[in-house]
Amino acid sequence: MSAKNCDTHNRFRDKTIAFRVSSEEDKQINPVVELSGMTKQDYITSKLLDRTIYVKGNCKVHRAVYDKLNEVLAELQRIENGGTVDDELMANVKLIAEIIDNLYIKSVI
Repeated sequence: MSAKNCDTHNRFRDKTIAFRVSSEEDKQINPVVELSGMTKQDYITSKLLDRTIYVKGNCKVHRAVYDKLNEVLAELQRIENGGTVDDELMANVKLIAEIIDNLYIKSVI
């Protein structure tokens, strides 16, 4: 039994589950996983099992938030120049706001 195939509870992961997503879905999944600070496998497993995702602030998460905010800023500047707002951008803005709210605002006492 290889340690790399075990989860945090030392359960051996010997089953593979695979599925296809569109390019658009992939573009939505990757930033969410990155902002969660989890591995993609752990994130998807948690979502499939309807578990709550707790984002723990660390350097990786803070960098992901910073990078996502820069992407959103670029999109907002494009919109300011006459572009339109799409659903994907709004979903990203809401996700980032929620993560920032939970990471920075609620943790400050």
